[in-house]
Amino acid sequence: MGYLFTSESVSEGHPDKVADQISDALLDEFLRHDPESKVACETLVTTGLVFLAGEVKTRAYIDVQKIARQVIKEIGYTKSDYKFDSESCAVISSIHGQSPDINQGVVRETEENQGAGDQGMMFGYACKETDFYLPLPIELAHNVLEELSNIRREGKVMKYLRPDSKSQITIEYDDNNHPKKIDTIVVSTQHDDFCKPSDDSKKAQLEADKKMQDTIKSDIEKYLIPRVKKIIPSRVEKLFNQNFKLLVNPTGKFVVGGPHGDTGLTGRKIIVDTYGGRGAHGGGAFSGKDSSKVDRSAAYAARHIAKNMVAAGIAEEVLVQLAYAIGVAEPVGVYVNTYGTATVKNNDGEIISDGKISEKINSIFDLRPNAIVKRFGLKNPIFLETASWGHVGRTNYKKEVIVFENDKEIKKEVEFFAWEKLDYVDKIKQEFNI
Repeated sequence: MGYLFTSESVSEGHPDKVADQISDALLDEFLRHDPESKVACETLVTTGLVFLAGEVKTRAYIDVQKIARQVIKEIGYTKSDYKFDSESCAVISSIHGQSPDINQGVVRETEENQGAGDQGMMFGYACKETDFYLPLPIELAHNVLEELSNIRREGKVMKYLRPDSKSQITIEYDDNNHPKKIDTIVVSTQHDDFCKPSDDSKKAQLEADKKMQDTIKSDIEKYLIPRVKKIIPSRVEKLFNQNFKLLVNPTGKFVVGGPHGDTGLTGRKIIVDTYGGRGAHGGGAFSGKDSSKVDRSAAYAARHIAKNMVAAGIAEEVLVQLAYAIGVAEPVGVYVNTYGTATVKNNDGEIISDGKISEKINSIFDLRPNAIVKRFGLKNPIFLETASWGHVGRTNYKKEVIVFENDKEIKKEVEFFAWEKLDYVDKIKQEFNI
């Protein structure tokens, strides 16, 4: 009989993602000047207003207003019609110092004994469903909005597009948990009010709204869907060959949007940031937090473990949980769930239990916070890139960034999305005698 599973994504112009990007841009700027900065920045955006709050311990001074405005400008909020634009919005900061009670548990005499910045449990997940080891629904949901954003920025077609948008993908799976077809695609995109009613009547307004909705749906079929098909593997493209349902701006129109239409807050899109509802989530947000906060760094470490395990052939699907106590370096718990898909056998020819797999994984990976930070280069200004289109399932790459050493501006090559590397596959295979 099979089943349906749905995931959603949101664009860089969604108000919650605007807040995430501002928080991570602030974090990057603190790290650019002082890599030892301890940062927990929260952002609220609403009509004509950006409010910054949080706790920071740093030697750096940064112009938070300038950074917030630059992020808003690059997203595309540059018109007064949006009721939220980079030039005119107010930016208020209430950022203050970090609690010394937290700091004494995190900073130790030796870096190796650095304690976790908070308690909690973090999850990482991977599966064989896509080339990026992500569930198909969330990957496609990101693909749809990335291409829609590209269309908006190119400005050649669909010139009415505004920055705020959401997508939702429903996949039909068979009884063996394999994607069978795309059942439904939902796209809600903010747009200009490009069709005016002929008079002030409600009927005329509804007719104008319907005309805009029909135009947008037609353009999505004509421009967006073909672009998405071009960037996905052929085996996934075949899932479009069925008669899927396409729902576009189901309310009729979406002119009022962005922070004017909906207040945005840092950390409200944690499922969009990860696995689209598959696997599990510990509840902690990522953006605006430096890597001493295991909410972020340990979630990246858990993803790295899960992805390398699947790539090594340990199982077709893996969930990893790491748990920490504040101020303690070693995790208090390491848990692995292969959902019955493990393939590795012991000397007696029996499938190794998930508990035994957990023990081996704990011996392969150094899961102390400082070791995670060093492994992934998490003291570098690399985090703004993570604040749109997900923190996982991304392409690992290197590029030069500007940092400051002894108050001098220098270029430094740093690595982005290092937790997506498949650099532990051989070590895992050796440990499991594969």
